[in-house]
Amino acid sequence: MDINRLYNVSAPEIVEIADRYTEPPEDYSFDTFLRSAVNQLNETDDLIQKQENEEIKLSLGLTDNTHDLAIAQQKAYTALQYTVALRDRFIEAYREIMQIQM
Repeated sequence: MDINRLYNVSAPEIVEIADRYTEPPEDYSFDTFLRSAVNQLNETDDLIQKQENEEIKLSLGLTDNTHDLAIAQQKAYTALQYTVALRDRFIEAYREIMQIQM
């Protein structure tokens, strides 16, 4: 995986770390990949629910801590961005597979 193409990152240290953690393990299979994608969806859903709970607490006056709300919103937003990026990559891969002529 070329992290420069994905994130326009060129620092050698970051590229080295990204390469180390983006290479799939030896026993990597489609099942493992699919399970990790489903786990990501579940985690995103959990973070969105936490965000909604913080919004409800603040609106009902149960808390006046806007800091927790801001953190929950940012976590949910970041997870949603990542999930959308995964979806886009899935769609791109599916389109490439469909273009293969047998």
